[in-house]
Amino acid sequence: MKRIIVAISLFGFFSCNQMNAQDGLSAAEFEKRINTQQPQLLDVRTAGEYQAGHLAKSLQADWLNQAQFADRIKYLDKSKPVLVYCASGMRSAAAAKYLLANGFTDVQNLKGGTTAWKLEGRPIEAVQTNTQLSLAKYNTLSKSADIVLVDFGAEWCPPCKQMEPVLKKLQDELGNQFSLVKVDGGIDIDVMKAMKVDAIPVFIVYKNGKEVWRKQGVVEKVELGKQLAK
Repeated sequence: MKRIIVAISLFGFFSCNQMNAQDGLSAAEFEKRINTQQPQLLDVRTAGEYQAGHLAKSLQADWLNQAQFADRIKYLDKSKPVLVYCASGMRSAAAAKYLLANGFTDVQNLKGGTTAWKLEGRPIEAVQTNTQLSLAKYNTLSKSADIVLVDFGAEWCPPCKQMEPVLKKLQDELGNQFSLVKVDGGIDIDVMKAMKVDAIPVFIVYKNGKEVWRKQGVVEKVELGKQLAK
C-alpha cells in the first residue's frame, strides 16, 4: 500500500512539473528568474528566428530539428534550471515537457513566447550583421602559421560554449605554438558551405597550410592537444 501511495505521489509530482512547464511563466516572472537564478536559457526556434532577435545569453536548439535538438541539449546541466522559449510558447511547451521527461528537474516555459515578451517592451538582441568572412581570407588565415586551429562555432551553440574553456586552456598551455581562427557558424555561411561544415562545432587543424585533421562535436583537451603538437 505504501509503495502505491509513493508511486502516486511521484506521478503527481512529475505531472505537476510538466503541467507548470507547459502552462508557462509570464514574461515578468520569466525575466525575474533570469535575473535572480542565472538559469540556462534555451531558445528552441530555428537559427533564422534566433538571428532575427533573441533573449540575451540564450543558447539555440531547434525543436523542429529533433536530431539537432537532442544533440545540443546533451551539453546542458540537468541539475540547473532551464528556461525555454519560442515565438508563441507552443514549441517551447513541447520542448519543456521533453526535457522534464529526460532528466531535467527544473524547466519553465515562457508563456506567449517572444511575442508576449516584446509586447511588454522587454529587451531583445539581434545577431550583429557583420560582414561575412570571405573564402579568400579564410584560405589566407589557414596558412598564417605553421599550425592553425580553426574553430567553426557560435556563441549560441551549447557544445560550442562547452569547448570555450578547453580552447582557453590550450592557448594558455601552448602559447604561440598554434594560431586560433574562429569562424562564426551563424554568419560565415559561404565558408561553412565551401568547407562542407553542416553542424557545429567543427575543429580543423592545418599544418603548413594543409588540412591534417578535423572533428565535429566536443573534443577532449588531450586529443586536441595531440593534434596541435608539432
